[in-house]
Amino acid sequence: MKEEINSKNAPGAIGPYSQAVKAGNLIFVSGQLPINAADGTMPAEIKEQTAQSIENVKAILQEAGASLDNVVKTTVFLADMSLFGDMNEVYASYFSKVYPARAAFAVKELPKKALVEIEVVAVVG
Repeated sequence: MKEEINSKNAPGAIGPYSQAVKAGNLIFVSGQLPINAADGTMPAEIKEQTAQSIENVKAILQEAGASLDNVVKTTVFLADMSLFGDMNEVYASYFSKVYPARAAFAVKELPKKALVEIEVVAVVG
């Protein structure tokens, strides 16, 4: 059985997908662009974009009754690997040991010309 998770504190889906889906004790959060849900803006710099993407993930997890502490796996999509250091600095401030497993890679282009997009898998219960 699966349950759709939606938070008004994160940007709505821009296509035929859910912000997140809970299946059993797993929560799969779709890739979050660095869009501010309140006003639709996107910061210009990678550090601010990383923070906004993680804040969006955090809001969705809270809607599902979880937190960043429940995250076991992340995937970080970057517009360019030269952004990795600055992204990683901000990312590290949001997670603590035991850190989630992670993959990070550059893609040709992200939606809305974002510099970063972050998706996660979390475990609850």
